[in-house]
Parts: sequence; structure tokens; C-alpha cells
Amino acid sequence: MKYLHTMIRVTDPDSTVRFFNLLGLEETRRMESEKGRFTLIYLAAPDDEAEVELTYNWDPEEYSGGRNFGHIAFQVDDIYATCQRLKDAGVTINRPPRDGHMAFVRTPDGISIELLQDGYLEPAEPWASMPNTGTW
Repeated sequence: MKYLHTMIRVTDPDSTVRFFNLLGLEETRRMESEKGRFTLIYLAAPDDEAEVELTYNWDPEEYSGGRNFGHIAFQVDDIYATCQRLKDAGVTINRPPRDGHMAFVRTPDGISIELLQDGYLEPAEPWASMPNTGTW
């Protein structure tokens, strides 16, 4: 397993980038989605692969109840085996890895965890047809 990033939603991306720059993080990449109406800005400390992902939703939104904190992401060697191990232990798979690439689960305290396959696996059952459960 490899720690990838922590995502937080922001209302002022420029000031948030400046804040993280003060901490020593530098912008590593940026992606804008006209269709999704959001901007993703990734920052990391020099010589560190783990990133902070800033998500700026273009349409104004007030964040409450921790919604501005998005998720913690981990890269896994086999997303199907990881999800099966979690499922066997009683963990709800909120967003199954239908695509062989991405899944979401929650900690006992409700913190969203994103699991990302290292590379891609072909879609496979039972995951490919498994519905979402709850929110993530």
C-alpha cells in the first residue's frame, strides 16, 4: 500500500495555495474540469510523493459538518483483494471498484477512504455489478 493524498475542499484556492506554500508545499499539478465545474490543485513537499489535493468547486457551496474535508487516498496492489478483505471484516464498501480502479470505504468514525488500484484491473464480479451503499 502507498499513501497518495488527502483531499480538502476550498473556497479560495489562491489563498489556500499561498498558505500551503508557507508550509513548504509546492504545486505539483492542476486540473480543471469545465464539465464537472471544479479545479483540482495538488501540492507536495519537495521530494515527497504524498500530496494535498485542493478541490475548488466553481459553484458556491457552504461546507459544514466536515464536508470540506474530502478523503484520504491509498494506492493498493490489488483493489479486489483489498475490498474483499475489508468486506469480510464487516466493512461496507460504499463505492465498489466496478471499474477495477477506484473504491471508497469509511472508517468507523465516518472518514472517507479512497482506494486506487496501482494500474488498472479488468472489471470483475461481484464488484462490477455491485451498487453504491450510502455516501462517501
